[in-house]
Parts: sequence; C-alpha cells; structure tokens
Amino acid sequence: MKKVIILTVIMIFGLALFSGCATMHTWPDRERSAENKMVVIQEKIGDGLKTGALTPDQSQIFLMKLKVIRTDYTALRDKTVYQKEWDILHGRLDVLGEEINRALARPETIQEPRSGDRIVTLQSRIDEGRISGRLPLTEGREFQASLDSIRRDYLRMTEGGRYATNEERADISRRLDSLETNLNRFR
Repeated sequence: MKKVIILTVIMIFGLALFSGCATMHTWPDRERSAENKMVVIQEKIGDGLKTGALTPDQSQIFLMKLKVIRTDYTALRDKTVYQKEWDILHGRLDVLGEEINRALARPETIQEPRSGDRIVTLQSRIDEGRISGRLPLTEGREFQASLDSIRRDYLRMTEGGRYATNEERADISRRLDSLETNLNRFR
C-alpha cells in the first residue's frame, strides 16, 4: 500500500514538474530578435533593388514572403505562446535571409552601415551592458525602450513592402546616432 502511495505521489510530482516546464510564456527577446531580422531583411531587399542586384520581380517575391512572416509575427507578438512557435518564425526568417543573400550573390557596395545592422549592433551592446553590469538598471531600461521604439517605427515605415523615404531614414539614423552617443557614455 505504501509503495502505491509513494508511486502516486512521485507520478503527480513528475506531472506537475513536466507541466511547469511546458507552460507557455511571453518571449520578449525572441520578439526583438524577430524584429531585428525583419528590419535587416527589409533593408537587404531595398538595397538589392536600388543597386540592381535584385530585379523588381525578385524583390516583390521576397517582400510578399516577408509580409506573410510579418503577419504571423503580429499574431505571436505580446501573446503567451510556446517557444517552439517563435523558433519556427525565426527559422522562416533565417531561410528568407539566406535566400536573399544567395540572390544578391555579390559584395555590397553600400559604404555606410544600414539602419537594420545598427539596430542589431545596438541591441547586442545594450544586452551586453546589462549582463555585465556596466549599464545601471534604469539606463538599461531607458536605452532598451528607446531602441524598441526606433525598431517599431522603422518596421511601421516599411510595412507592406514600402521603402522608407530619405527623410524617414534620416530620422531613424539620427535617433540611432543619439542612442549610440548616450550608450557610449557607459563604455
């Protein structure tokens, strides 16, 4: 009898532990990472079209694929989901990025870093500063909120395959410059 009770308790404990590990969560880091990838992909498509490395038809195909992924991203954003769903979305973004890189198949001639690359770099600097303790908690939150705002504005500007205007790109660049300058104070 005691063996049955102990076995039952162990099984219940095991199930509780398993269900706790399998619960759904929100994944803000996965969300930011997906946004970063979408920004970089959008810029690669735009730059490829401008330089002639991509034909208008190729760019439209890539933009349509990105739009479908963005729709799925919007469905996942700020919701409680399993990490596997984010992993699938990231996998699709990686595949699309590799497809675009193969289509470009030539070295980039653009000299200045693109906004998407700068966003990714600043995100890693903020993450590293927070982990290492060089960024105080309050400043780290402010820098992250600022970068999130810039990233979301840039995604909004390029939604639906639209290319950001020169003024919009200049505004994003100015905001990134300001954030980078502020972040440099904590080196």
